[in-house]
Amino acid sequence: MSATHEKSNDVIEEKQVALSDDVFFQISHADGVGRDYELKCRLINRCLQEEIRFGRYQWQLFIITGLGWFTDNLWMYGLSIVLPQVQQELNPVRVEYAVLAAFAGLIVGATTWGILADLIGRRLSFNITLFVTGLFGLAAGGAPNFVTFCSLVACMGFGVGGNLPVDGALYLEHIPQSHQWTLTLLSIWWAVGQLVASLIGWGFIANFSCDPSIPSGQCPKSANMGWRYTLYTSGALTFLMFICRYFVFDVQESSKFLVAQGRDEEAMKVLEHIARHNGRSITLRLEDLQAVSGSTASKPAPNLSTSIRNAFSGLSLSHVRPLFSSKRLAINTSLTIIIWGLIGIAFPLFNAYLPLYLSAQGAASGSSSVSETYRNFTIISILGIPGSLVACAVVDYTRGAGRWLIGGRKLTLAVSTMMTGLFLFLFTTSRTTAAVLGYSCASSLTQNAMYGVLYAYTPEVFPAPHRGTGDALCSALNRIGGFIAPLIKISTTPASGSASAATANGPIFVSAALFIVAAILAILLPIETAGKMAL
Repeated sequence: MSATHEKSNDVIEEKQVALSDDVFFQISHADGVGRDYELKCRLINRCLQEEIRFGRYQWQLFIITGLGWFTDNLWMYGLSIVLPQVQQELNPVRVEYAVLAAFAGLIVGATTWGILADLIGRRLSFNITLFVTGLFGLAAGGAPNFVTFCSLVACMGFGVGGNLPVDGALYLEHIPQSHQWTLTLLSIWWAVGQLVASLIGWGFIANFSCDPSIPSGQCPKSANMGWRYTLYTSGALTFLMFICRYFVFDVQESSKFLVAQGRDEEAMKVLEHIARHNGRSITLRLEDLQAVSGSTASKPAPNLSTSIRNAFSGLSLSHVRPLFSSKRLAINTSLTIIIWGLIGIAFPLFNAYLPLYLSAQGAASGSSSVSETYRNFTIISILGIPGSLVACAVVDYTRGAGRWLIGGRKLTLAVSTMMTGLFLFLFTTSRTTAAVLGYSCASSLTQNAMYGVLYAYTPEVFPAPHRGTGDALCSALNRIGGFIAPLIKISTTPASGSASAATANGPIFVSAALFIVAAILAILLPIETAGKMAL
């Protein structure tokens, strides 16, 4: 017994010495986290990097979390695709109110699910958001009037709003530092979601819609089922993805969240589970984590009802203040949130009404076919996919050590955002269908690169104990920007809500200008995360 105890102590001491070498002499104390958490996090990061590595569990998690990104754009573009037909059948005062409703739900969803992820864990939010999205998305397809449609779309937005903040955090906290660039690659699912939404809309709306010449309010439901079929199909796909998440793949809670909560024993079980799934073993032990804090006590896992009750009774600024704990972190957090807000206005101001703009520009050039509009929309969606791959190629310049280095999160974000603004300015000069399609394709590529970097940089720059809250603040302001976008559209286009070739340019000019401003702010970010382990 004594020999075993001495051997255990020797192992712990050896790891503490190694930890001292790696942490105390190479890495300064991180902003926004306590010393004990930082040291435990370094042990977990080393375990992920050197022992667990990037294996079968991470690839499966890449697919499962990618479905959340897929869903976000599936519904964002799905809504924009059906707007012309909703307007023609339900004859609302302003069709933009549907986008307002969606972003109202997105604001509440992003805030609620993101903050809950820091209070009760990532796993619950991760599993339930797709269920809420699919349920209300299906229901929206059966809406008998515009008020009901907007109400159901808002509830759908509540579910969608929690996807990206939670999914990105959960994925980042399960991968080794050498593969953090795959967080940018996740944005390819976002582009695929846009493509699938385009294909669904092209298939149904082009074949089951009223003729564009029929005035709004005179289009019968029986002749205009395409937009409803589009929502039914998207809802069914979302439910299928929920089933894959909840019943097929065994999603583990974040080990970094657990150690931040003082639940070291559970964190070790998570790491051991992932190691087994990858066919590997780990040398990290519970005693190693406990030795950092000098305590052998581990908090028990609260049941679900207790977690939810404690979450709502304990809401405070405890997860907000650490994001501004130093001057450098405060500046970075503020700039990041502002960038999200600006892009939140700029992106939907163009993309949420892209079918309307394409239709208006097509009519101006002598082509107003519904099929051609959605064919062009599909082509634009296809060209968005390479944007994610381009971002991955340059986002982590440290992989090219020893060569001429260029790239990184900040530079890639600034360049892609700047180019998006420039292409939108050029879009307003278009006089032919080919020019409209060309500039739209170019902006689709740069926008996907921009969002790929932004969605990777944001969770990386926030420490795990407050990552959900930081992501929630950014996502919420992004959705608030999306709520403002329809108001700009309303003020710059006719009361019918439709756009002509002339009136479409007003909101697009605003969108382009905001992208340029966001690019300038990206250059000013003081923190670069490329090549650094996420806490």
